[in-house]
Amino acid sequence: MSKVIYGFTPESFDNRYREPDYHYGTEPNAFLVSQRARFKPGMKALMPGDGEGRNGVWLAEQGLEVTTFDPSEFGVEKAERLAASRGVSIDARRAGVETWDWEPEQFDVVGLFFIHLPVALRGPAHANALKTLRPGGIVILETFSPHQIECRKNGAAGGPKEVDRLFTCEMLRVDFPGVLFHLLEETEADFKGYAHYGRCGVVRMVAERVS
Repeated sequence: MSKVIYGFTPESFDNRYREPDYHYGTEPNAFLVSQRARFKPGMKALMPGDGEGRNGVWLAEQGLEVTTFDPSEFGVEKAERLAASRGVSIDARRAGVETWDWEPEQFDVVGLFFIHLPVALRGPAHANALKTLRPGGIVILETFSPHQIECRKNGAAGGPKEVDRLFTCEMLRVDFPGVLFHLLEETEADFKGYAHYGRCGVVRMVAERVS
């Protein structure tokens, strides 16, 4: 029997990304794009769980030095192909949050987009994301909130069904102690993708490591 990680088996990640089309499309996350002014050429960015690479590739197009990782070999291969098609390079590797080498103070940006980890992995992953930032670096995060359960009843799609894998502002305040929150909110956002669509309940965060 396959080991279950993040609420899925490893094969489920591969099944999601082995299809010829890009499961979540090739356009970057809208909230990430809205933070464009925070990015400067030469910054180093880490994108855990970046799937087929749409967010990491967009950051590379902004002139950042980008490292991405994902548990799916198909996701990593498609991320590399997407980067090549856009004329940029990324360092895409196969790994999960529990196997990644979170070296201290290596990055200026860490992007966490819809990584709905189980409780046992979530806290350590968030602590490691903060650890791997240089002082002054930022974590940018968007995930589904518990409100997404109600949104799905109204036709929205996306997110886990287990409430303990949905995020709240209070949860993030605990997981990211001592940071400067430039933004922390629970809100609604419109999605038009294949896997995420409709009016969805989300949590958004921009948090700066201050020391």
